[in-house]
Amino acid sequence: MTEINSDYTNYGIYDITDSIDLSFPNTEIKFRNIGTNVFSYFRRDSEDNTIEKMIPTKNNKIRIEVAPIRPINHPSHRTSYIYLELETPIFLSENSQAKIFARCPIEIGIFLIDGENKNSLDFFTCDPINSRFGLYGTPESGTLCKYAKSEIVESYDDSKPYINATMEINFGNELSRGQSISKIIFPVTENSIYYDDSKAIYDSIDAVLKKKLTIETLDISSRNISTDWTKSPDYERKELVKRLNMGVD
Repeated sequence: MTEINSDYTNYGIYDITDSIDLSFPNTEIKFRNIGTNVFSYFRRDSEDNTIEKMIPTKNNKIRIEVAPIRPINHPSHRTSYIYLELETPIFLSENSQAKIFARCPIEIGIFLIDGENKNSLDFFTCDPINSRFGLYGTPESGTLCKYAKSEIVESYDDSKPYINATMEINFGNELSRGQSISKIIFPVTENSIYYDDSKAIYDSIDAVLKKKLTIETLDISSRNISTDWTKSPDYERKELVKRLNMGVD
């Protein structure tokens, strides 16, 4: 289990004129002013992998934003879908509804701010051991997803800082029989992330059991939330994603 302590860097905007060290679970970052109108960027992870960049500037300072981002970049961007396997399945009686809060993984992005523009400088995960892919469906025609086991928690306050964000999931069952739900697959690029200090939350999703003609499906759609938390930058390229027709187990 990754240890979380109060010495880690909070999300937010930082103005840098000289040097600054940022600390996260399994990751350290250093910005250095190394000359007139030029900074260096350095990142090291728990396996001693490093990345270095030079940042020319218009003046002798830079502004950055540290923010939680969607977990689709590490180790490479191969999919826009998340596959959440609920550690505790949800049983819905016929014609019933339920609301839960579940944890969904995140990554962390470092953005350079230039006026109104926020440019992606770097991204990383603080939980590399659990950063993995999964396949929903058959090897021939299935959908590649970012996979994570998801704990059900009590409220938006229960995200694990730097590792995941909390998401509200609204379940519905329009079938004439009860049914258990143990997994949810959805395009996470339709869900924004918001942060406050070291906590993060997602837009919510609706997951409704329906019958379409003769096929029982789990229909999933995103829903914007109302919050005074700060919205993370949206920087991924926009791409069309197909609407998955999740079958009922």
